[in-house]
Amino acid sequence: MPISTEERIDSDFAAHEVPPKVAQAMAEFREDCARLAKRVINITPSGREQALALTNLEQVMFWTNAAVSRVYPIKK
Repeated sequence: MPISTEERIDSDFAAHEVPPKVAQAMAEFREDCARLAKRVINITPSGREQALALTNLEQVMFWTNAAVSRVYPIKK
């Protein structure tokens, strides 16, 4: 059943608790992204392209964590 716009906003902007195993997987993914960001810095010159690569990698990290955490909404 579809949720209302208000319910969607409440969910999207809420803090979501996740089981410890999921929290660990999210932390490991953030570490993977940090390692990749360091690799990008090491193999590319400073500039617009490097900045965009890092921004997009950061977006991957944020959106992945959002997708994972929203699977485990807080029970009311």
